[in-house]
Amino acid sequence: MNEVFLDTETTGLSFRDGHKIVEIACIETKDLIKTGKVFHKLINPKRSMPEEAFKVHGFSQEFLSDKETFDKVVEEFLNFIKDKRIIIHNASFDLGFLNGELELIQKEKIKNELVIDTLELARNKFPGTSNSLDALCKRFNIDLSRRTKHNALLDCELLREVYINLLGEKEPKFNLSSSPSEISFNKSKDYNKTIVKISDNELKNHERFIKTELKKNFY
Repeated sequence: MNEVFLDTETTGLSFRDGHKIVEIACIETKDLIKTGKVFHKLINPKRSMPEEAFKVHGFSQEFLSDKETFDKVVEEFLNFIKDKRIIIHNASFDLGFLNGELELIQKEKIKNELVIDTLELARNKFPGTSNSLDALCKRFNIDLSRRTKHNALLDCELLREVYINLLGEKEPKFNLSSSPSEISFNKSKDYNKTIVKISDNELKNHERFIKTELKKNFY
């Protein structure tokens, strides 16, 4: 089963409060390596854009006014994610909007059992700390310089790198035929996990610190 990294941008925080999706992005991978297949749509929400949301993603009501509505892109979207494991950061947010939109047009909702929530994985691995996508990128030394605004397609790229790091292995290979917990590893694959190398100068400074400062403070 291939994977899909998915992200959305919206007009607000809750579909139940009348907010809508304005962007959907999906990147397909096989064993976490990109296949080159991408789904990316900007969507006309048919409503005003709150200033708070505009500051987050930069999409104005005027800019989105000539884009397709959700019902026009839904078949292409559903075909893209069909029979794939879906990986989302804070899945309850994105699924709340996607399933709300699907329910409005009488389409089958996305099943929770097909979804891996990286926020839950991060909270289990790093309890008591910030586990936002930004925070995880910083933790794993993933370049955030391009993320001046929230962008669903870029966030999918970042999420793939975060997810590989969350697995705790340099070269993971998924076998997801039945459940997310079934994981095997293929040492022939090359993934983009960041490895930080310590310079000789840093090692010397560390040794000097151990010999002088620690000795001074603790002995």
